[in-house]
Amino acid sequence: MEKTSFSYLGLELGPLAMATNYYRWIFSHLRDDLGKCVMEVGPGYGAFTQLLLNEAKVEELILVEPADNLFPLLQSRFSGKKGVRLIRGYLEGLPDSILVDSLIAINVFGLIEEDEAFLKSAYAKLRLGGYLFLFAPALPFLTGTLDAAFGMVRRYTKSELVSKIETAGFHVERIRYFNFIGVAGWFIAGKLLKRKTLDSFDVGFYDRWVVPWLSRLERVWGPPIGQSLVAVARK
Repeated sequence: MEKTSFSYLGLELGPLAMATNYYRWIFSHLRDDLGKCVMEVGPGYGAFTQLLLNEAKVEELILVEPADNLFPLLQSRFSGKKGVRLIRGYLEGLPDSILVDSLIAINVFGLIEEDEAFLKSAYAKLRLGGYLFLFAPALPFLTGTLDAAFGMVRRYTKSELVSKIETAGFHVERIRYFNFIGVAGWFIAGKLLKRKTLDSFDVGFYDRWVVPWLSRLERVWGPPIGQSLVAVARK
C-alpha cells in the first residue's frame, strides 16, 4: 500500500540539534562498521548527518526523509554537498537498484507503526555483509506525554528488539542499553510532569555536563537499563 505524505510535528528536533556530545556518543557505537556507501533514514534536521560528513570516511551518503516539512531543510543544508544524495520518500518505496553498505536509523524506529516491514525493507537495501544501525527508544514503562507529543508508537525491551531484528533475517552483533541516567529524566518529564516538549536549556545542560562523563562510564560498563537501545546487526 502506497504511503501518503506527512509532516513531522514533534518539537524535540530543534533542541536535540544542539546536542553535539550526545550524537558523538551514538556515533562512537557505529563508526567502525559504516563502509563507503551509507543510507540514513529519517535524518530530520540533519544533526547526525553533519557528524557523518565531518567524521566518517563515507564516499556516498543517501538521505531518505519522508516528512514534507523536514525535507526542504535538508535540501537547504546538504544539497550540493559532495557525495550526498537526497531522496524524498520512504525506505519501502526505494528502487531495487539502490544498495548500501550500512543503513542508519537514529530516533526513527520508535515512530514506525509497521516496524517489522521496515526491518525487511532495510534488509533488502543492504549488500551482503552490510550493517544495520538502530537507535531506538527503550523500556515501555517510560511511555508518557513526551512520547505521544513526539509521535512515538512504542518502546522496546532488549529481548523484543533482538527478536524483531533476527526475524527480519539479520544477525545481531551487539545490542545494549544506552543513557542510564536518562531513564530518570524521561520518567520525571514525561510521566510525572506531563511535559510535551524538551526544554533547550535542559538539553544543553545535559549534553554539556552529563553526557561527557556518562559516555565514558558506559564505555566500560553496560547498564542494565537505559533510555534508549543501540543495536548493530549484520546481513
